[in-house]
Amino acid sequence: MITTDHAIAAYLGLAIGDALGATVEFMTPREIAVKYGTHDTLCGGGWLHLKLGQVTDDTTMSLALGNAILTQGKVDALSSAQAFDGWMRAKPIDIGNTVRRNLLQFRKTGNPESPYSDHDAGNGAAMRVLPVALATLDQSEDAVRAACRAQAHVTHHSTLSDAACECLVFMVQDALRGVNKNQLLHQYAHPLAVRYPVFKFRAVRQNSNPSGYVVDTLQAVFQSFFDTDNFSSCLIDVVNRGGDADTTGAIAGMLAGALYGLEEIPEAWLNKLDARTSLACTVQARALIKLASQPNCQNRLRTTSPLTTA
Repeated sequence: MITTDHAIAAYLGLAIGDALGATVEFMTPREIAVKYGTHDTLCGGGWLHLKLGQVTDDTTMSLALGNAILTQGKVDALSSAQAFDGWMRAKPIDIGNTVRRNLLQFRKTGNPESPYSDHDAGNGAAMRVLPVALATLDQSEDAVRAACRAQAHVTHHSTLSDAACECLVFMVQDALRGVNKNQLLHQYAHPLAVRYPVFKFRAVRQNSNPSGYVVDTLQAVFQSFFDTDNFSSCLIDVVNRGGDADTTGAIAGMLAGALYGLEEIPEAWLNKLDARTSLACTVQARALIKLASQPNCQNRLRTTSPLTTA
């Protein structure tokens, strides 16, 4: 049974992980330990000099994508590209190099699909994929994959990026359906590593100081998500690894929120998250879940892992 509570928690989890991690983005674990001990407080600052509870591009791009989906009533490549372009024109506090480059290309060509490149396997498409997961909850596996790629290919047209985005979306969706963490591990995370061995995370040492490479990102997120047993422990573990901590925090928060629900998110974090961001995430989560339940959605029972049958 899908609960709106867990969908909202996923969105707030994304924003909280983003805000928590942004404080220590680009720091090493040693630097974090010297300055903060264990970083576990929403306090702003960091290299972007953020205000208390302020989020970065991980959350604001997700909200831009969600608005485009709600306006169109579906995930659409052109409307996604236009939404991202509008977001960039509004001068966001932060923007990734791959995102900027391919959005500038979109302005020139009007083509919402960037050219394929193995070098575009960054985490910029994966960090904003939550609205797709919510909007396509009742759609077929093929439709979900197509929706993932429609938004991702605007800026990140890469096999590894696609694999990461699809894995995360299926994990979020099944977590919202009440699937437990052990099942998520064996149905999604492990099959991903079988298909693409670079994603192996059990047989590698703790991924500290993860880069913006989507493989580094998912290894760090999966290690934290599967080796902790509550929302706060998961986020604290992953952001204290440093590196691209706003994005690892956002993705871990998205997964942990979907799994654990609102009641497991610490009130101190909820209260310190920027109020407008909190409201936007909550309202959009409700709207996307409502959209997913519309009669035109394709209902299909998933009996096997999409990552092993595709």
